[in-house]
Amino acid sequence: MIPTPLPADSVPTAEAIHTTLQSALSPVLLEVLDESAAHAGHAGANGLGRGTHFRVRIGGPAFAGKSRVAQHRLVYDALRKFTAAGLHALAIEIKS
Repeated sequence: MIPTPLPADSVPTAEAIHTTLQSALSPVLLEVLDESAAHAGHAGANGLGRGTHFRVRIGGPAFAGKSRVAQHRLVYDALRKFTAAGLHALAIEIKS
């Protein structure tokens, strides 16, 4: 699946990331937190206090039996379109 790019003037949102992961991986547990405000002044911050640093807590059948690297790759691959739109840091917590 080739990700649809985000418009150039938009920044990633927790809601958009949630929707994308729900569609791509059908998790039974999914929580997306925008932690950008806590990273103001850090590398990758955009000065808006949103859209750059996220935490994803996710779990479901798509992750079963996969290595930690393979699990994280599923998430990164699903969110590729957000990287070009400003997603700088992603903390991934896989829940079983």
